[in-house]
Amino acid sequence: MIRCLCLTAILGALCVGAAADELAIGSVEYEGWDDCVRITNGEIELIATTEVGPRIIHFGPVEGENMFWVSSEDAGDTGGDVWRIYGGHRLWHAPETKPRTYPADNFPIDVIQATWGVRLIPPEEEENGIQKEIDIRMMTDAPGVELIHRIRNTGPWPIELAPWALSVMDAGGVGVFPVPTGDADPYGLLPNRMVALWPYSDMTDDRLTWGSEYILIEQDPQAEGPFKLGLSATDNWMAYANKGMCFVKLFQYQEGAEYPDFGASLETYTNADMLELETLGPLVTLEPGEAVEHVEHWFLYQDVAPGRTEEWVDETILPLAAGALETAGID
Repeated sequence: MIRCLCLTAILGALCVGAAADELAIGSVEYEGWDDCVRITNGEIELIATTEVGPRIIHFGPVEGENMFWVSSEDAGDTGGDVWRIYGGHRLWHAPETKPRTYPADNFPIDVIQATWGVRLIPPEEEENGIQKEIDIRMMTDAPGVELIHRIRNTGPWPIELAPWALSVMDAGGVGVFPVPTGDADPYGLLPNRMVALWPYSDMTDDRLTWGSEYILIEQDPQAEGPFKLGLSATDNWMAYANKGMCFVKLFQYQEGAEYPDFGASLETYTNADMLELETLGPLVTLEPGEAVEHVEHWFLYQDVAPGRTEEWVDETILPLAAGALETAGID
């Protein structure tokens, strides 16, 4: 059973908005984990683990394929003091370092129902003085979800961090990342973008398409090594096309704020198994008791033609991203 919550309290319909009868929350077994939380609006469904994590382990059309990757080695596992990737979507905090970024999250979490949806609360990271939360608000009038990621300082001293939300996408697709365009000053003399590369990132990698307006990265199951890239993205969206669908992930860039990793608001990592879509918030100093929130919106579109060119992005992906931004109310 889900800890600290009567499971029957979340079964059936959840009253949110005018079309509340279309939003249902229940308990399911998934990939070997019991009592996972399933949320659906009749068009899309989301499943989150409660025995570990939290991980949002599934996102796809109702009774359709999962857009997220799930680790076959970790599926159904619980307990232990070694960090496991599991797959799906998780909340971290940047900059990345060991051991701070890798506390073992292999234990039961709390699930709390509210009038607006569900909140996932893992145990406190006592070694870091951090309490994480993820609020899930599924839309009833669009194939979309709002996620509010929250990190609170539960320790006795100030800490600096940036919220970091990572979605691990299944193999075989193409990631789309818009790059800033236009002049940064009236004379066109100053740089207008930053691209960060990691020690193992090869700029000649065949998985990459360096376009004039987009960077495209193909997930290749035959790849021999990983690749990671960070970008000072300002367009507030990225996408992943796979399985005849397109996952559009929205965030909100904060002009003038300091971001980690040389200023990256967007990052992606890929290897032979998966490709990650990662958003970061600005660096903040949290005093004891203070919290920071980082908001994403996810949209899932079906019957999307595959491609790997900038023309394909302009014709197929950009209209979906524009519609998602309008629905979410993001400029």
